[in-house]
Amino acid sequence: MPFPGRGHINPMMNLCKLLASRKKDILITFVVTEEWLGYIGSDPKPHNILFETIPNVIPPERLKTANFPGFYNAVMTKMEAPFEQLLDRLELPVTAIIGDIEVRWSTGVGTRRNIPVALFWTMSASVFSMFHHFELHIKQSHAKIDLIEQVESIAGMSSSNVEELRTIFHRDDPRVLELALDCISTVPQAQYLLFTSANEFEPQVFDSLRAIYNLPVYPIGPAIPYLELGEGSCETKSYLQWLDSQQTGSVLYISLGSFLSVSNTQMDEIVGGLQISGVRYLWVARGEASRLKDRCGDMGLVVPWCDQLKVLCHPSVGGFWTHCGWNSILEAVFAGVPMLTFPLFLDQDTNSRQIVEDWGNGWRVNDAVKAEKLVTKENIAELVRRFMGAESDEGKQIRRKAKLLQNICVVAISEGGSSAANLDAFISSISPGKDH
Repeated sequence: MPFPGRGHINPMMNLCKLLASRKKDILITFVVTEEWLGYIGSDPKPHNILFETIPNVIPPERLKTANFPGFYNAVMTKMEAPFEQLLDRLELPVTAIIGDIEVRWSTGVGTRRNIPVALFWTMSASVFSMFHHFELHIKQSHAKIDLIEQVESIAGMSSSNVEELRTIFHRDDPRVLELALDCISTVPQAQYLLFTSANEFEPQVFDSLRAIYNLPVYPIGPAIPYLELGEGSCETKSYLQWLDSQQTGSVLYISLGSFLSVSNTQMDEIVGGLQISGVRYLWVARGEASRLKDRCGDMGLVVPWCDQLKVLCHPSVGGFWTHCGWNSILEAVFAGVPMLTFPLFLDQDTNSRQIVEDWGNGWRVNDAVKAEKLVTKENIAELVRRFMGAESDEGKQIRRKAKLLQNICVVAISEGGSSAANLDAFISSISPGKDH
């Protein structure tokens, strides 16, 4: 049961495909609203994954951003009853529920029906740990959630984590924050905790979480569609043909997300900086592709959508300018591509720090904390030229780190690797006949 949003549904489906690939006789029922079935129902999937729907009891996707607190509250309060009605209709008994942590009622359903529940977290383990410690701080100090700006320190968190927490929370409605922390508080009621990360990406955080929670913690990532890289239609997409015509490592891939857009003023500076830099680029701009196409000239290709993992794995791509969404980061790590980080909101500043400071496979363009500060086209041009200059010592360094992390990733998902072993352990523990 994923949270109804692309950034949650995609990793949940990727997890299900990984489970289905490792145990051919497992039957997975993927539950979405009728609206979301219309978006994803025709996507290819293994024979042992079935779709089931619940009615559209939440606001439609097109209205989500207009009233996100109302949408979030509807997910928490309107979906539980139809989900239980669906469970009653299923012919085969349910042996486990995998629920997004932000679908907070899944643990209650499991408890009432004596069904084990695995909670699934779609951001980094570092961000989960921050949420956990903040939830604990609120509970113990009886502080108000919307007074995060006044919090100077939180036990178990560094000062930079506290600053990032302010960045995550400062734009959100207090009602959303309260519900989000309430979701974290349900974790001890679950039987398993699953992460899209790999143990080697955040080893200290996972060690800490295993000490905190009295339940199995399984990093099974990256939960990205790497199983499908060799698949695809016979028709070659035009953007892939364009990449085929470029020199190895010469193209900067740009994707700044789909939920919030960059300001028009900053967008103008980015376009100007790219033109000055002389670097070739492929830019995915969902809502602004037509406007940008007219301005980008011969050096760039602007498209409304692409198969991001295939693009990142293409030999012509030498760098990724990213808004630092966690799913995108995992795909870049898998592809061994260094990143320019451009965090905008929510968890993205924490993810940016992880890339730049912990992993060393990227550089910052900006900080989400200072997102209102304009990055000029001159600064962008100079940074992009240096970043794509693979022959410089600093360029070689980030590419070496990117390849090192890629190798760690490949080992984790290979037979005997940590993520593969965690998938197998989870499957074994929920298989019929096991003592839950």
